[in-house]
Amino acid sequence: MLDPASLYTLEDELPPLVEAHLVVALSGFVDAGGAVRLAVQHLRGVCEHRVVATFDVDQLHDYRARRPLMTFSGDRWEDVDSPVLRVEVLRDPEGSALLLLHGPEPDVQWERFVRAVWQLADRLGVVHTTVLSAAPTAVPHTRPSGVTASATRPELLEGFRTWDVEAQVPGHAAALLALRGGQSGHDVLSVLAHVPHYLAGNEYPDAAAVLVRTIAGVTGLSLPVQSLQEAASATRVEVDAQVADSAEAAAVVRALEEQYDAQGDEGRGTGAAEAFLPTADELGAEFERFLARQEDEPGTE
Repeated sequence: MLDPASLYTLEDELPPLVEAHLVVALSGFVDAGGAVRLAVQHLRGVCEHRVVATFDVDQLHDYRARRPLMTFSGDRWEDVDSPVLRVEVLRDPEGSALLLLHGPEPDVQWERFVRAVWQLADRLGVVHTTVLSAAPTAVPHTRPSGVTASATRPELLEGFRTWDVEAQVPGHAAALLALRGGQSGHDVLSVLAHVPHYLAGNEYPDAAAVLVRTIAGVTGLSLPVQSLQEAASATRVEVDAQVADSAEAAAVVRALEEQYDAQGDEGRGTGAAEAFLPTADELGAEFERFLARQEDEPGTE
C-alpha cells in the first residue's frame, strides 16, 4: 500500500482541539434524497468553518464515472466544478467545534483512504466519530423521518434504534471506514436517515434535518435546523398536492402510513428487513410512475 499520509495535505496552522468529534459525510452511494449533501450544506451555512486538511482527489476519483461539470462560454472553457474532499473545523454560534470530513465518496483506494482518515483523526485528537448516510425505506412522507444506528461498541447506541436484520449489502467507503475504525479501537457511530423510497431520487430536507439534529444530540453543539424544516414543509406541501390528484398515489401513502403506525414506537418502519427491501415495492413503483408522469406533463415542475 502507498503511504496513506501522502494522500492528504494538512494546513500549516491546526486549530486547538480537545477530545475532538469527527463527522464523516460522504455523498454518493448511500445518500438517498441528497440528505447527507443537504446536511453538509446546512452545517457549513450555520457554522463558521475553515479547512484543516485536503485529500488528493485525483488519486481517489473516477472522472469518467462521475464527470465534473465544465463551463463553456462563447469561444472558450471558463471553469470546472472539480470534486473536493476535505476536513474542515466547524464552530457553532457558541464557539464549540467539530471536524467535518465531506465530499464525494472515493471510487478507488478505499483501504488507503480509510487508513489515511484514521491516521489524520489520531493526529487531530479525535475521540468520537459519527458517520452519516441515508437510504430509501418503507416510510411515508407524511410521518417524521427517523434514523437507525450501528456502532463499534454497544454503549454508543444508547437512545438509538438499531436494525433487527442480518444482511449482505453492497459496500461503500463510509461503511469500510466504520469497520476498520472498530477494528483499530476507535469509537464510531453510524447513523442512517430514512427517506421514503418513492422520493429517494428527489431532495428530501426532512432527512437532512434529522441528521443535523442527531449530530447536535451526540456532540452537544448548538445547530439550528429551521431552514431545513422550512424546506421540508415546502416539500411535503408539493408532494401532498400531487398525491391529492391521484387515487393511486393516495393509496400508496395510506398503505405506508398504516404499516408505519402499526409498528408503534419500537419500530416506526425501522426495525425490520423491509426497511432495506420495502414490502410496498409494487405500490412504490406505481407512485414513482405517477411522479414521473407529473414531471412530464407540460406546465409542471
